[in-house]
Amino acid sequence: MENLSQALQFKSFAHMLEVLSTETHCRVFLENLRWTGSPICPHCGVQDADHYQLKDKGVFKGLYKCKDCRQRFTVTVGTMFEGSHLPLRKWFIAIYIFASHKKGISSHQLSRDLGITQKTAWFVLGRLRNSFKSKTKVKFTGVTQADESFVGGKNINRHANKKIENAQGRSVKDKTPVFGLLSDGKVCTSVVPDTKAQTLKPIISELVEKGAIMVTDEWTAYAGLSKDYQHEVVKHKSGEYVKNNLHTNSLEGFWSLLKRGIFGIYHQVSPEHLNRYCDEFSYRYNTRQLSDANRFNLSLFNADERLTYKQLTAKN
Repeated sequence: MENLSQALQFKSFAHMLEVLSTETHCRVFLENLRWTGSPICPHCGVQDADHYQLKDKGVFKGLYKCKDCRQRFTVTVGTMFEGSHLPLRKWFIAIYIFASHKKGISSHQLSRDLGITQKTAWFVLGRLRNSFKSKTKVKFTGVTQADESFVGGKNINRHANKKIENAQGRSVKDKTPVFGLLSDGKVCTSVVPDTKAQTLKPIISELVEKGAIMVTDEWTAYAGLSKDYQHEVVKHKSGEYVKNNLHTNSLEGFWSLLKRGIFGIYHQVSPEHLNRYCDEFSYRYNTRQLSDANRFNLSLFNADERLTYKQLTAKN
């Protein structure tokens, strides 16, 4: 993280466009952010300022040859930019817009903004969402809120012959359940097959330290949590929403952000890609205290995994 503290802090989107005005500027900025001055070979991991610089017609364009393993590399190898024909500057524009817009941006809008095809824009956004996912599993230790939400179409928007009964609540059949945990201002989401105890409790056990305060509503799947946690139940059906200053309102506020973003910007999300959209909104929520510039730099720093189109479109 030292790289981030030393990176240039852009004052605005316009400032970023002004400073990173060429491909060379973008490449050098990415090298400084990821390498702090000395190239790191992605093949063998050796960092050495004396890695060979290979030139094309006398011009160095960022291609290195490792002094140890002798393999060639650039700063994009092993990142989400690897193998992309899209210029780095367009990637940087997409990252800044996507990370700073509270509700995201659709692939159709991004394609118009960047002058690329909608398919390419969709792939770019897919790679960004993949880089936004949490890299490590963090154990929640304090007061932890747990709740579920259901993502899907509203009955009011369906054609008359497609409306269903019981379109609200946990018994609904045509929506995808998402389980969430929130503690200390950080949220973690999981797309789940159902909201039964055998599905939710293992997630809680994995992510929440034993002895923590668990705050839930009265859903039966949470019964028995008191064996390992201090379980506080807020009885929503009885009109209770705060109990001893404990509640699930923060997590419900996140669900509201998620759904407004999906309905307002993306309109429809397939169940097989919903987890990536949840990662997108979780990332913005968890970094909401950062400036847009810092979030942009963090997003570049976290872009350390390549996702191919085949992997993105593969059925789970």
